[in-house]
Amino acid sequence: MDLKQVIVVRQDLKMPKGKLAVQVAHGSIEAMLKTDKKKVDVWLSQGMKKAVLKVEGEKELMDLFRKAKSEGLKTGLINDAGKTFLAPGTVTVLGIGPDKEEKIDLVTGHLGML
Repeated sequence: MDLKQVIVVRQDLKMPKGKLAVQVAHGSIEAMLKTDKKKVDVWLSQGMKKAVLKVEGEKELMDLFRKAKSEGLKTGLINDAGKTFLAPGTVTVLGIGPDKEEKIDLVTGHLGML
C-alpha cells in the first residue's frame, strides 16, 4: 500500500516564498495529525511521499476540500492568522492525507504541480 500526502496551494494569493513554505508546512502537519496513527507510521516508513499542487483560487480549493471529505480523506484546511501578509482568516492551503495514492489521486489527480 503506497501512501502519499498532497498540499494544495492557492495561486491567486501570490504569497512570498517564505510565507508559502510556512503555509504548506501548516497544511501538511494539520492533515497528518488528523490521520490514523497506523497509517501515519506506514507513511513515515515509506519516506513521507508528498506533492505540492496548485489551484487558481478559493472556490476551487473549497471544492477539493468538500470532495476530499466526501471520499473519507483526512484534511487540514489552513486559515491564516493575519499577522504578516494576509488578512486574518484567509484560506491559504489544503493538506490531504497521508492516504492511499489512488484514493488521493481521485480528488487531486487533475491538478498541476506548484
